[in-house]
Amino acid sequence: MTTIGSLQRLSAPALSKLILAEQEASAAPASTENGSPTSLAIIDVRDDDYIGGHIKGSQNVPSHKLDAMLPTLVRQLQDKETVVFHCALSQQRGPSAALRYIRERERLMPKEVGTKLTSTADRAAVEEVAEEVAKEADGAEKKEEEKKPVNQKVFVLDRGFVGWQEAFGLDERLTEGYRKELWKDGYWM
Repeated sequence: MTTIGSLQRLSAPALSKLILAEQEASAAPASTENGSPTSLAIIDVRDDDYIGGHIKGSQNVPSHKLDAMLPTLVRQLQDKETVVFHCALSQQRGPSAALRYIRERERLMPKEVGTKLTSTADRAAVEEVAEEVAKEADGAEKKEEEKKPVNQKVFVLDRGFVGWQEAFGLDERLTEGYRKELWKDGYWM
């Protein structure tokens, strides 16, 4: 059984590589023809502290609404190979949301579809996902007749958005709505 302690962490630099690989793959001519969906989902569970910026392409699901949204979220993300959860610091809400998501997914999805929690390092996980993205972009034209559940890797963003904004807050390829003045003195909550 999955526990908070067994959740895999993903560093900000490793996540940035995944996002950039997704962006590159979606910009490739082969993927624009068939509208290839991304294989990465980033779920931001910040509540009132969801100000001052967010990771580009992330979806905000406030932690206080997560339980009600879990069945919908599991269905929406069933075709994503990698799902990354985070909050401000990824110490409570982010890991808790990831664990609740994994358990709900196990409850709703068929037994043959699993959620992978590997003990590999960030680099190996990133390289594996980046290779899969590159293969799809190189012309492995996948017709999306119906969203089919896939095995997923679920991560928690190490140090949350606070760590992310320290490294990538000003990078507009990776961060949207960033307000530097809100972060000049660090995390303020």
